[in-house]
Amino acid sequence: MKKKLVILSGAGMSAESGIKTFRDSDGLWEGYNVMDVATPQGWQKNSALVLDFYNQRRKQLLEVEPNIGHLILAEMEKDYDVHVITQNVDDLHERAGSTNVLHLHGELLKVKSTVNDAEIQSWKGDLVLGDVDTKGNQLRPHIVWFGEDVPALEEAIDIVEGADYLVVIGTSLQVYPAAGLIDFASKDCLLFYIDPKPAPIPNLKNKLELIPMNIGTGIVVLQDKLRILL
Repeated sequence: MKKKLVILSGAGMSAESGIKTFRDSDGLWEGYNVMDVATPQGWQKNSALVLDFYNQRRKQLLEVEPNIGHLILAEMEKDYDVHVITQNVDDLHERAGSTNVLHLHGELLKVKSTVNDAEIQSWKGDLVLGDVDTKGNQLRPHIVWFGEDVPALEEAIDIVEGADYLVVIGTSLQVYPAAGLIDFASKDCLLFYIDPKPAPIPNLKNKLELIPMNIGTGIVVLQDKLRILL
C-alpha cells in the first residue's frame, strides 16, 4: 500500500509560476486593499470593483504555466497516495497533473450564485454585473473571502489525520483556519516544511524537517528524503 503524502500548499507554490503572493509587505494585493476585494463587505460596497479585480486575476492565471514544483508533485503520485490541500485559488496543481486537489479558499476559474452556494460553474472569461444563475441571481467569484466559512475544512482535516507524511510548501501558516491543519496530523506523521524563508511554527508536536529552499529545488530534496524512508 502506498504511503499517504499530504501537501499543504500556499502562495509561494504559485509564485514561482509568476503569480504574485496574496499580499505584499504593504498589505496590498496587486495594488488593491484586500478588504475592498476579498470580503463580503467589499462586495456589498462595490461589486463592480470586485468583479474587475478577479477578472484581472483570471486573465493572469491563464497566461502562466505550472512550475517544476507542481510537475514533480504530480509525478509523485506514481509512488505515493498524494493529496494536495491548497490555499491557492489557481488551477496549476491540476494542470500539472495532480488528481487529488482540495481548494480551501475556492477556485478562480469557477463562479457561484450569490444566493445558492451549491450552484457553482466553470468560468474562464470576464464576469460582470448582469451575469446570473439559473434563477436570475447575480453570480460572484467562487472564492472564500475573509469572514466567510471554509466549506472544505472538514474534508481537509480528514485528509491530514490519515497522512504518513505532511509537507508544508510555500505558506507562512499565518492564515486560519488553514494554519491549524497541521495540528490534526497523527503523532507518527513526519512533517516537512519547504520555503526559502520558513516561518516559525509554535507548539509543534511532530518531528519537523526544514528544507529552506525555493520550491522547485526543495521538492527535489524532499523526493530524495522520502525515498530513504520507503
